[in-house]
Amino acid sequence: MDDITTERRSTMADIAAKAGVSVSTVSKVLHGRSDVSAKTRGKVQRLLGQHGYTLPGRHEHPGGLIEFVINELDNPWAVELIRGAEEALQAEGMGLVVSAVHKRSNLARQWLDDLGTRGSLGAILVISELSADQERELRRLGIPFVVVQPSVDEGPDVPSVGSTSWNGGFTATRHLIELGHRRIAMITGPAHRLTSRARLDGYRAALDQVGIEVDPALIRHGDYSHEPAYHHAAELLDLADRPTAVFAGNDIQALATYRAAHARGLRVPEDLSVVGFDDLSFAQWIAPTLTTVRQPLANMAAMAARMLVQLINGQEPETPRVELATSLVVRESTGPAPGRAR
Repeated sequence: MDDITTERRSTMADIAAKAGVSVSTVSKVLHGRSDVSAKTRGKVQRLLGQHGYTLPGRHEHPGGLIEFVINELDNPWAVELIRGAEEALQAEGMGLVVSAVHKRSNLARQWLDDLGTRGSLGAILVISELSADQERELRRLGIPFVVVQPSVDEGPDVPSVGSTSWNGGFTATRHLIELGHRRIAMITGPAHRLTSRARLDGYRAALDQVGIEVDPALIRHGDYSHEPAYHHAAELLDLADRPTAVFAGNDIQALATYRAAHARGLRVPEDLSVVGFDDLSFAQWIAPTLTTVRQPLANMAAMAARMLVQLINGQEPETPRVELATSLVVRESTGPAPGRAR
């Protein structure tokens, strides 16, 4: 047996001893086998990297890979989240693998199968709903995960990062009330989603606080995308007693409202004030610039990434469910209600 082989085995034994595992487990990690828990894999990979071993598929990211699973990639909202997660993970020497499930059942299953075979250390999930079967499979594989902006109440055992949607809805509506608006419509997201309900509840609370009765005819449920929001905005603006302001559940829906208003010869904000939610990059470039509720998307994903690294390292986050603050950004799309002095 040559000296190099003897030294290599000796080093693997040292690594196994330091990690508290068997030499065979170290060998599995070294050769990219998936039948090792995420926590153990992460510990062994770091030690292997320190001893100069090259891990399969890890040339650029010796700290390992993290899966980022999201429904859709075709909007700036997704880009902001990915940017935040990637920057946080780069600081840990980890890489990011992005999977878009597009709400199709075959792809919704595919990402879970891929995750089990790629040897990823953990997952950041931005999906409509984490099913009970998916959660059980993640736990069976020993893969830690964090949910960003959960759509439903995932329960106390599921770590998550979101934002203060209720406060955002309240603040946006209160801003419009202070400008003298009384006919304030809302285009929100799907009725079953936590973010939709929270923003709608904030809207209702702001109206109730000043004694304005909530008019169900002024509330529409979309899906946070452009075309349904356009049709909802068109219906609202075609009412005999149309609203003078619209609070949209996200910036994409606000943009659709602009389009519907323009098609009817209505000026923003002279005839119609519009508030969005998210503060995506285009909000400050469209005309007029969009008043919106800033949601710290990149920070949310970065926080989720840091929580995930803690879980991978066997540490429990101080707070498993985090909500980052939203804030109102006032720009040009809101003004006094028609008939009120500027």
